[in-house]
Amino acid sequence: MLSLATNHNDPEKTLGWNERIGYACGAFGWNMINGIIGTFLSVYFTNVAFLDAAIISTLIAVSKVFDGVSDLIVGRLVDNTKSPMGKARPWLMRMCIPFGIATVLLFCVPSFLPSAMKYVYVFIMYNLVNTVFLTAMQVPYYSLISLLTKNAYERGFLGNIQQIFQTLGNVFVNAVFTGMLIFFAGNAENYRTQKAFTLTMTTLCILMVIASFVTVIFTKERVTDENNEEKKAVEDTPKVPAMVAVKALLTNKYWVMLFFAMLAIFFVIIFYSIGGVYYAIYIFGDMGQIGWMNNSISIAQFAIMFATPFFMKKFGKRPIYTAGMLCLTLGFLGFSFVDNSKVLMIACNALKGIGLGMSGGMAMGMVADAITYGTLKTGVDAVGMGNAGTSAAQKLGLGLGQAIFGWVMAGAGFDPTLDAQGLPQPESVVTAIKFMYNYIPMIVCAIIFVMMLLFFNLEKDLNALRAEKNL
Repeated sequence: MLSLATNHNDPEKTLGWNERIGYACGAFGWNMINGIIGTFLSVYFTNVAFLDAAIISTLIAVSKVFDGVSDLIVGRLVDNTKSPMGKARPWLMRMCIPFGIATVLLFCVPSFLPSAMKYVYVFIMYNLVNTVFLTAMQVPYYSLISLLTKNAYERGFLGNIQQIFQTLGNVFVNAVFTGMLIFFAGNAENYRTQKAFTLTMTTLCILMVIASFVTVIFTKERVTDENNEEKKAVEDTPKVPAMVAVKALLTNKYWVMLFFAMLAIFFVIIFYSIGGVYYAIYIFGDMGQIGWMNNSISIAQFAIMFATPFFMKKFGKRPIYTAGMLCLTLGFLGFSFVDNSKVLMIACNALKGIGLGMSGGMAMGMVADAITYGTLKTGVDAVGMGNAGTSAAQKLGLGLGQAIFGWVMAGAGFDPTLDAQGLPQPESVVTAIKFMYNYIPMIVCAIIFVMMLLFFNLEKDLNALRAEKNL
């Protein structure tokens, strides 16, 4: 197969910019589609397919249970893959086209189906997209960092650049999605149509497939089973029983706090992602406003990511994470008071983005430290289970957030058929949207801020443990 990767096979040597950018392109592609699903899918279901928000939210919440299990299955499949292309790249090549096709079909709920069958269709397609194909893209993609190189600097650099390209995927979607709907609908007044969604999603999924193939072509897996001493060392270590690892994690107060913090922050992310679209439609009267709303968050998050490593070196992880939570709390609170000034709203959303970048940039490092603390404290190595648990927390937060948002909207009397008749939604719906976009995220972030400020002393306790054990 054609390869445009860096022209060497040494897993310790540095990589060329062609391979670094090539690897990052995959993150741009799949996170672009993931961003659309997280932000616009609920609006498609309620305002185009005219499905009940509460039922859809329940189906999505149930689906997240399967989604968490599929991570472990796909991880095992990647470990056991043997091919001339390596372990991860074959999965990217195999899955990107099915992922694209399934995503387009998810945004094409057949209007001729009976009502009950529409929900069956949504449940099946949503799980194919998220539980099967997206997971089969994400797990190999993240695994690819460890397979491209053993160079510690390169691994860190690849992790940072893929985060940047993930953010760029969100910025791109926020900037172009509504414009593409208008273009394909041919009507700036009525652009939330099935035709517009189908053509828009088809175009963007083709772009995702191209980005995925760029990653496959511009990368090379140099770390093999034969030269991977790290894997051999792990394989030679006695396996820890699953229940022993779970017990060790549940008695690790810092891991438990981070589990709930991770769940909470992804709950907040899905609330402002979905809520922003409804806010744009029913408070601002124009879904196109979601572009500046979300991009003011994403661009600020993107910018602060370049500074957080320097802050971390000077102040440590917990202070930066805690400051991020405070910024998020103030950003959500501020937005609720300034929705008559676009400049101030952008400033408040930028403050949210700064907070998200600061806390997000510290999160995985803090999880790794918490797992190390638990290992030193209990003698049980629960690295795999600990990371799987935090991944599950993220998905649980997303699923719970989507479910609660839909249930509240339905309880507030939201009726998408009123839009088709040119009638306004009940005032209770507008109140619910404002409350869910501003106040619930603010309360959640404030709770995490207080928890981190008063009870989280991981770095101090970890250093004490290391000193005690002469490490």
